[in-house]
Amino acid sequence: MSSKPKTESFFIRKMTLADLPQVEALENAAFSQPWPKGSFEYELREDSSSVCLVAVDGVKPEAERLLGVVVAWRIVDSLEIGTIAVDEDYRHLGIGRNLLAAAILDSQQHGIVEALLEVRKSNQAAIRLYLGLGFEMVGIRPGYYQDNNEDAILLTLKPIDFNQIRNLISLKYV
Repeated sequence: MSSKPKTESFFIRKMTLADLPQVEALENAAFSQPWPKGSFEYELREDSSSVCLVAVDGVKPEAERLLGVVVAWRIVDSLEIGTIAVDEDYRHLGIGRNLLAAAILDSQQHGIVEALLEVRKSNQAAIRLYLGLGFEMVGIRPGYYQDNNEDAILLTLKPIDFNQIRNLISLKYV
């Protein structure tokens, strides 16, 4: 992208079925092992404990462009981050940070006391993002990623300081 996008029109909202083509395209572009087709639709079930959010550019409401996605699962008192991806042209604008913070805040009323995730050992940009949110490295899963046998770094955020997380949000959450 030649010039830096303006973030004033960006916002975060709950994912809908209508978003699935863009969500799946983003996931396929972002990961060597994307989620299988139908996985995101499954997460949107009425009885799901999933948190499914998207970041969009609403400059043209009739044709929103999906910029990022996060899916997380509320499991007892934990929030496990399943996937987070940002369109390559919109990285380093705080979209990933905002999506992750919004997912954590969305879970506060459900009694969540910790958040956890795995990340590729080589994904230094993502690791910096998570550490900047207060996550700590707590372990390694050797050979976790099947495509290249890469290790996964385990990170956790416990306890969650919801006020600190709230202060990290700069995009509107509707």
